[in-house]
Amino acid sequence: MKIKQLALALFSVILISSCTESNDDSANGSSDNFDRKSLLENAADNIIIPALQDLDSDLVALKASKEIFIATPNQTNLDNLRTDWLAAYKTWQYVEMFNIGKAEEILYSFQMNIYPTNTTDIQNNIASGTYDLTSPNNNDAVGFPAIDYLLYGLGNDDSAIIDFYTTDSNALGYKNYLSDIIDQMHILTTTVLTDWTSSYRDIFVNSTANTASSSVNMLINDFIFYYEKGLRANKVGIPAGVFSTTPLADKVEGLYSKVYSKELALTALQAVQDFFNGRAYNNSTNGISYASYVTLLRDNSGTSDLTASINSQIEAARTELNQLDNNLFDQVNNNNVAMLMTYDELQRVTVMLKVDMLQTLNISVDYVDADGD
Repeated sequence: MKIKQLALALFSVILISSCTESNDDSANGSSDNFDRKSLLENAADNIIIPALQDLDSDLVALKASKEIFIATPNQTNLDNLRTDWLAAYKTWQYVEMFNIGKAEEILYSFQMNIYPTNTTDIQNNIASGTYDLTSPNNNDAVGFPAIDYLLYGLGNDDSAIIDFYTTDSNALGYKNYLSDIIDQMHILTTTVLTDWTSSYRDIFVNSTANTASSSVNMLINDFIFYYEKGLRANKVGIPAGVFSTTPLADKVEGLYSKVYSKELALTALQAVQDFFNGRAYNNSTNGISYASYVTLLRDNSGTSDLTASINSQIEAARTELNQLDNNLFDQVNNNNVAMLMTYDELQRVTVMLKVDMLQTLNISVDYVDADGD
């Protein structure tokens, strides 16, 4: 209890400080005195950069296990490679929402997690032995979903999968492609991380105005776009058939590994909630955040507690998601109503973030969605 009281007191001090440390950019379109630079510093130093650093470390481990598997393709080494793939894939759920700076410039997310993967393109690349992994034409043949296929989807069982890396007539081609796409993912991640730690961090935290091109506005728009498209639609809505005439079970994330689609979605939902509340990536410390910003402005105007409502609705979505089968492919085919109910709870969060929160912050949406929300 004492620890909780101390944490509450510390958060109150931080929130009060955010109200009094004026960093107003009224000349640039903002009329409140919230400390937006502290929000950006917390996002950069305690959330974005640590998550990228962790992903970079995960990919180093993935590269090492890949080298061992390629040298000796057997069940033990396949299992270890799968374990490192899943660890990196879960960390990626904390990174994907930050499509800003170098990540936006190089279309980072497009090269890391477009699904469903295009197995025809993968097989053609392996057969030809010549490919440009950075080409937009290969965005759906690289990244985590492509590895999912190469480690789980080549055969009906593990023995058949290992055969592609041992006795297949083009075993070397399969090894080379698996190796190349993992190496490419690490190169991309290192590029984005290095940009943050060398120069972009300072540019980012000093862009505090309330303008369309400021970090504060771009970051929250990227966050909401990711929630709406990357999480709500891609992980649940599209497989459930919300945007089509029939359900599309084969559109789930982690299609070939089968049992991780719910786990990845739950991880992504936690990442979203943590970012909204300013929770540090590596610990449970909460810093200045968009939640702080909303709380300040809503209290000043005497309106309801939107921050609490958003967190409560995220919990409702998590409850529905937890009730689904671990394999969302099976969930769609066996009981799609539960998927649709989960989507409905996720959609209610979208309205709170995209309408209520942005109106409170006086920030405009900078993208056009494709599903009419």
